[in-house]
Amino acid sequence: MRIIFYVLVTGVSAIVTFALAFLILKLSHRYRLYPKVRERDVHTRPTPRLGGIAMFIGMIVAFLVASRLPSMSLIFSEPLKVWGLFAAALIIVLIGVADDVWDLDWMTKLAGQIIAGGVLAWSGIQIYTLPIFGGVTVLSPTMSLVVTVFSVVLVMNAINFIDGLDGLVAGVALIANGVFFIYSYLLAVNTGQSEYFNLASLITAVLIGACLGFLPLNFHPAKMFMGDAGALLVGLLMAASAISVTGSVDPQSLGGRQLLPAFIPIVLPAAVLTLPLLDFGLAVLRRLMAGKSPFAADRKHLHHRLMDMGHTHLQSVLVFYSWTTVVAVGCLSFMFVPWYWATAFIAVGLVVCTAITLGPLRRRSPLELESAVVESAPDTKGLPL
Repeated sequence: MRIIFYVLVTGVSAIVTFALAFLILKLSHRYRLYPKVRERDVHTRPTPRLGGIAMFIGMIVAFLVASRLPSMSLIFSEPLKVWGLFAAALIIVLIGVADDVWDLDWMTKLAGQIIAGGVLAWSGIQIYTLPIFGGVTVLSPTMSLVVTVFSVVLVMNAINFIDGLDGLVAGVALIANGVFFIYSYLLAVNTGQSEYFNLASLITAVLIGACLGFLPLNFHPAKMFMGDAGALLVGLLMAASAISVTGSVDPQSLGGRQLLPAFIPIVLPAAVLTLPLLDFGLAVLRRLMAGKSPFAADRKHLHHRLMDMGHTHLQSVLVFYSWTTVVAVGCLSFMFVPWYWATAFIAVGLVVCTAITLGPLRRRSPLELESAVVESAPDTKGLPL
């Protein structure tokens, strides 16, 4: 019944996050702790965006409670990893809060993200091996550090880039991490290799709780935003939970059957993050082609384009939820049903999601479609011909 302790930790994270978010919301309105509405913002009134602080404290309290549970003592037998996770999270939250308040330049934010990724790798939450070249490749210390930091920074920015609509990041993370928790927990039970997965399961359970606690204040119409501090924290924890699995595995001590659970947790989050990673890639390409910084903000993300297509604010968020659910549940279903049924589920789900996504286009006139295309086209003014 170890699952009960994970439920307890999730509940603690949710309650603390909600209570603190509500308190921060009241203080933000009393002392006007919120920025002006920016041109790229979808909301029309100033809204507090310090929810990431509540999520961070909720995470800390939940970990403290977990440290007092005898069934989770194995996780804290390596305190360096836990302290490294705390330090990396603190760096990210401080950078995020500073950006939410003072709007930092992209180089400062990227430097902070790299430092946080480096701290995480230094603590032992690191990618040591990769399943490539027809087998398991053990990375050199330098390459392991580079791959880990790159992965952490990539996931953090992918999550941060989709943080543009009410409840979008919190909901997507809730779905993705719910599936990942089921996967990692069942994997630990079925293989008996609980030491490889407990940290991943705990991080995921804590993150689920933080998202559950924050979503009531963040769902449309949002009373509060998590800001860069929250979005980057979500990305950091998602990356850490996946990396912690592979980082704990000695490939030379495992047989072929056990190598599968060692590396699929890296594939599953990547699949779940398909839309955020796609949005991130398109944004970087779009901005580089326009001669801008890849981290320069704009209003041409996928969620913005969904609204330009004719979806309402809430519908755009639900479309993202549906895509995430199909991919996440589809990947998880490979554990329970034959591969062809899992593949069929994903295929049918993607067709349905595509139909829902493109639905508004069928109700618009050719003139409206042409106008939408012109408005969403990349700005190439000033580029050399």
